[in-house]
Amino acid sequence: MKQLQDRVAIVVGASSGIGYATAKLFAKEGAAVVVGARREPELAELVEVVRGAGGRAIALAGDVRDEAYADAIVELAVNEFGGLDVAFNNAGTLGEMGDTPDITSAGWKDTLETNLTGAFLAVKYQLPAMLTRGGGSIIFTSSFVGYTVGMPGMAAYAASKAGLIGLTKALAVEYGPKGIRVNALLPGGTDTDMAKVFANTPETIEFVRGMHAMKRTAAPEEIAASALYLASDAASFTTGTALLADGGVSINRT
Repeated sequence: MKQLQDRVAIVVGASSGIGYATAKLFAKEGAAVVVGARREPELAELVEVVRGAGGRAIALAGDVRDEAYADAIVELAVNEFGGLDVAFNNAGTLGEMGDTPDITSAGWKDTLETNLTGAFLAVKYQLPAMLTRGGGSIIFTSSFVGYTVGMPGMAAYAASKAGLIGLTKALAVEYGPKGIRVNALLPGGTDTDMAKVFANTPETIEFVRGMHAMKRTAAPEEIAASALYLASDAASFTTGTALLADGGVSINRT
């Protein structure tokens, strides 16, 4: 039996990296996937890949900061596939980086609106849809940054990602009795386009690898496997957690 057989899943931030890999894996495991991101051509390509492998997929491009988009992508899942069981709220940005006094108010607000407010808007519409199905699984992509590790120049990113963990815990308690599990997934360094913004030279790439106990970074497919665990019945008694899939970066001192 496939782990997500006959489930309906939304995956946002799906145009590349962790979201792209997760959408493909969810579909392989039997879910009908509704994929979202700002880049429409990349989403269209992902849909073709999923359908070409025998899966079910549909895309809706948009901005997670837009409440109308949060509503529309859930409506699409319900209208196209009959409901919603899983939501992987993975869209995010590094945001404006640098010394904290130099970060603009606009940069701060944009980072929080994308990483944190976007997640709130998403669940505002995902939760009612899941309640009509008798339960579900919501997953946020947080980070070890701002949770187990502080890194200079990343105040806005750290604050937004730490905020997701607080949101996770509140929702887990609020909706646990109603059959909805809510968890945060905290990847370590992963080979994605976003990571390349930070690690963009041989020296910084080697530095990032060295931060991890495993002395390497993850492939997006490795993080997708952890998302699948949280989405599936294998995690039926797991809620309110900050699940580290970080290659030991949180405990490494070597």
